[in-house]
Amino acid sequence: MLLMSFKTQVQNLAFPPVIIFTPTLENYQNAFVQNPFLKFSINSFVVAAGSTLLGLLVGAPMAYAVAHFKRQDMAFFILLARILPGISYLVPWFIIFNTLQLIGSYVALILTHLTVGLPIITWMLIGAFEDVPSELEDAALIDGCGVFATFRMIALPLTTPVMISASIIAFIFSWNNFLFSLIIAGPDTQPLPVAIFQFLSYMNINWGGLAAAATLVTTPTMIITLVAQRYIVSGFSLGAVKG
Repeated sequence: MLLMSFKTQVQNLAFPPVIIFTPTLENYQNAFVQNPFLKFSINSFVVAAGSTLLGLLVGAPMAYAVAHFKRQDMAFFILLARILPGISYLVPWFIIFNTLQLIGSYVALILTHLTVGLPIITWMLIGAFEDVPSELEDAALIDGCGVFATFRMIALPLTTPVMISASIIAFIFSWNNFLFSLIIAGPDTQPLPVAIFQFLSYMNINWGGLAAAATLVTTPTMIITLVAQRYIVSGFSLGAVKG
């Protein structure tokens, strides 16, 4: 994919394949000049960051409640929400947002992407909160802290690596989501995965432009993963995933 992005259309379609060639930045220039790729990137960031932040605000208390009160039946339903295919959520979401006239808005995109990120965040944090020593929580309750204060001052600081790990994974899932964005997004809120679709047509496929656009889409998530790799590994090792 990376090599194709630096080739011309003729070189990409040549047979036998062109191995030695002079790299060109034409595909990347066309991606930014002929298409508002910067705008698409901002849309992707707003939707991914918004859904991840909202997923943390909702998922962390939910996960703590499930872990604290030993409600494993609720944990099963949270996992079930992740197992179900995304298309099963799409039709109800579309009907709701169409009724509320929210199709094409950031709110609609963030809420639909939340159905992907929220189960991931909640499921990972359930395992993390279960590993928090109960003695610390009991000591906080004896000292006069309520359940919410114990959650805020004891549980959250001890599970920070897991929260970072879950947030990164949810962000990547949202950033790469195509199906929800294709149906719910409007012309002004299209994220990057939908923008790549513009390089496909019935008559021709711009392979160089498609490869350049795909490279631009995957590069931010690769950078985030490499930079935060330590937190991701630490989050998994702290019991975020139950075997």
